[in-house]
Amino acid sequence: ERRVTTDANHNGADRSRVMGVSGSGKSHIGQQLAASMEATFIDGDDHHSPANVAKMASGTPLNDDDRRDWLATLAGLFAEYKARGESVVIACSGLKRRYRDRLREGDSALRILYLEGTHGLLRERLETRAGHFFKGDSMLASQLADLEPPAADEAVTLSISLTPAVIVERFSATLVPEQSRSL
Repeated sequence: ERRVTTDANHNGADRSRVMGVSGSGKSHIGQQLAASMEATFIDGDDHHSPANVAKMASGTPLNDDDRRDWLATLAGLFAEYKARGESVVIACSGLKRRYRDRLREGDSALRILYLEGTHGLLRERLETRAGHFFKGDSMLASQLADLEPPAADEAVTLSISLTPAVIVERFSATLVPEQSRSL
């Protein structure tokens, strides 16, 4: 867990999740979003079991059974922050609707930002990324095949072709209560 703060004044506690396939910029955007919210940032990848990390590092995609404990851990983190009334941003793929439903068991008011990108741009980003356990175009293809894009009532969808600052600004605007927007 990394505590990221800025001088921004954010009233209220929000629990948000940044989702997308590998290479979409979840961690980078999540850190910037957490900073703008004066929230704690948690990279979901840091909570994978050693067996899951080894499996992905070998180029083998995870299956639903592999993800079960990981999703339970992340849902528990959302629940802990909700119980403490604290803001948190967690970056994790959460590709399927049932995975997102499992995460919302930790906080039914969970806000989701979905980072959407083309296969070509995602592959280009992955090829330039060093030191990460996610390997291979076949794993990206597997994630894209598993992806169930969230509906508009489930998440805010923004293109990864936008700058990180614009993505954070646009998503943050959705966190402001309606009455505050009109002031």
